[in-house]
Parts: sequence; C-alpha cells; structure tokens
Amino acid sequence: MRVALFVTCVNDMLYPDTGRAVVALLERLGVEVDFPTGQTCCGQAHYNTGYRRQAEPLVRRYAAVFDGYDHVVTPSGSCAAMVRDNFPRIAARAADEGRDNGLAEAAAAAVPKTYELTEFLVDVLGVTDVGAYFPHTVTYHPSCHGLRMLGLGDRPR
Repeated sequence: MRVALFVTCVNDMLYPDTGRAVVALLERLGVEVDFPTGQTCCGQAHYNTGYRRQAEPLVRRYAAVFDGYDHVVTPSGSCAAMVRDNFPRIAARAADEGRDNGLAEAAAAAVPKTYELTEFLVDVLGVTDVGAYFPHTVTYHPSCHGLRMLGLGDRPR
C-alpha cells in the first residue's frame, strides 16, 4: 500500500509539527508514509474567494503529485473536502465552459484516494484506538467540513 501525506499549505506554514505527528502516528501503526515534495495548496483559498479558474491548475498539480499512490492522507477535513467535493465541481464548470483540459481526469483520479486522517485510520486501517493517552478533560469540536461534506461522524472521536 502506497500512502502519501498531504500536509496542506496551512499546516506547512503555521503548524509544521502536525505533519510530523501524522507521520509518527501512521508509522507507529505500520504504515510507510511518503511526502511528495511537489505538493502545494489544494486551491481551497482560491475557490472559496471566487477565483475558481486560478484553482484549476492546483487540481491538476494535486493529481499529478499524488499519482501512483493508493491513498492520500491529510490532517485537514477542509482540504479533504475541497478535493472530494469541489474538485469535481471545478472540473464540471470548466467542461461547461469548454475548457476541460484534463480537469475531469485529474479530479476523478484524486477524489477516491483522498482521506481525512481519522477516516483513513478507521475505514482503511480499521484502527479505532491509536494507543494515545491524555490525562486531562478536553472538548472536541467537530469541523463543519468533516461533518457536512465528508460525513465523518464519530470517526474523529
């Protein structure tokens, strides 16, 4: 099984330890993780602010960078939702405008193998206990993208 980490541009810039923690967790569970250095942004910032066409090259880039991997894991529900929900929308809109240029193929390649981290743990690896322990009470706030666009349900818990 070939697994790649999509660390996301926000994690890369603001929370680089998140990527390291994901790799440590997955490796502890016996998963060999690659980190393709050509990865950039999923295009969510562009798309959400009305720059859909500027997001199109990022759809192609994502598909190209993660080509050959069985699974792409990201610690971001919003980025996973961007790939799975919005990449096909971007491709469909470009096709409607007569500018497909491989977007439909790129989206079709990216969508089925992109997973939010907890979804990958539960649905692919079958892991519901990662052996973590934290001796304090915490509050978990499920993300809107995770709940509504990905349908993660209780997986993060």
